[in-house]
Amino acid sequence: MNLINKKVTHERFGTGSIVKQNDTVVEIHFASENKKFVYPDVFGQHLKLHDKNAANSLEKILHEQEMELKEEEMQKEEEKARQRKNQELRADHEKLMKNHKLHPESQMVYRCDTEEQSSPFSDWTVSSGEIKSGNNKGKPNKPSRLHQNSAVLLTTVDPGIPEKDRRILGVYMVKDNFIGKLCEDGNIPAHSHYRLKLTDEESKQMPFWKYYVNEKSPQKTTWNTGKYRYFDNSWMAQILRDIVSLKSDTEEQELAQQFLDHFSKMNQIVEQELKEPNGALLRA
Repeated sequence: MNLINKKVTHERFGTGSIVKQNDTVVEIHFASENKKFVYPDVFGQHLKLHDKNAANSLEKILHEQEMELKEEEMQKEEEKARQRKNQELRADHEKLMKNHKLHPESQMVYRCDTEEQSSPFSDWTVSSGEIKSGNNKGKPNKPSRLHQNSAVLLTTVDPGIPEKDRRILGVYMVKDNFIGKLCEDGNIPAHSHYRLKLTDEESKQMPFWKYYVNEKSPQKTTWNTGKYRYFDNSWMAQILRDIVSLKSDTEEQELAQQFLDHFSKMNQIVEQELKEPNGALLRA
């Protein structure tokens, strides 16, 4: 914007005329001397243009500059907040896990048969089943890896559908103070707040094998036997992140985000550093 020869009035030096201008400095000739000022900042408070059209154009430039500065400040504050949150997360984690060694695969995926697809959502609990052989045959399995940082993923395969199409039905955090090693009855109750159920349409968009992989057979989608298996903490975080994106209802999405935030805190996971899923379906 060319302001050379434009008349101005300064609150201290009076009336003058602009004689030089570049991207950062403007020079003005007053009655007895020339003065240099920072451009365009000086026009914000101390200097007024006589030309109304030029003044209006300059006001737009100043407004845009102010918006850019506010955006920069906001980004800086957001970055500081993220750093504080990460520091708090690590500090809280140290307190929460002081007497518990965090296992990298302390999440459970549970196989719901066709007839039991709804029962986990009415009781909000699943059973780890019984020991099949040996001296302890008939006694409940102890879900020894599960702790307060653990979640249970509920999955199913519909009759006549191949295992690769196993889908996610829902997920819940285990109950506060739950310790799998001390579980005598094999029942794994849900947390009172952190529990999510997917609709049929949402479930169809959440294939289990997109996230899970058996490293010994990375391209196979085979369950074999057993009602449950343990898996990686970060995979569960990926699933929760995708559920947040999947939810269209504002209230449900907020609950899913709260779940993810709590889970990430308990497992010392930084959400922004999560990798993309790389399960068996994506390796086939």
